[in-house]
Amino acid sequence: MENLSLQSLYEQIGGAETIEKLVNTFYPKVYADPDLIPLFEGDIEEIKRKQRMFLTQFLGGPTLYSNEFGAPAMRMRHLPFEITPTRGLAWLRCMKEAFEEIELTGPIADAFYARLQQVAGIMVNTEE
Repeated sequence: MENLSLQSLYEQIGGAETIEKLVNTFYPKVYADPDLIPLFEGDIEEIKRKQRMFLTQFLGGPTLYSNEFGAPAMRMRHLPFEITPTRGLAWLRCMKEAFEEIELTGPIADAFYARLQQVAGIMVNTEE
């Protein structure tokens, strides 16, 4: 058995298959959330594709996002959108629900979610 501590979070959660399940479970929740839906315009399939690429890279997998779009710079990319603390928490709630629905649990999932909490905090750019 491989030493899990030497594997990336991407590998530890199950790689592309888990990222695919997570993104496909997460976005219907986002699109159903009245706080979040105003932020999402355009082709949902393209939004999901970018999220898969970002999460893959974010968790230590292949650098898919940077290869196509350059440095992630997520805060800068999201500045045109009013991301309030309420919206940050709504995004995290949708993600947590998606984790639970696909049964992404345990210490590795907790580490992944903790990193997402940091990202959500950084993304807030507008007061309530």
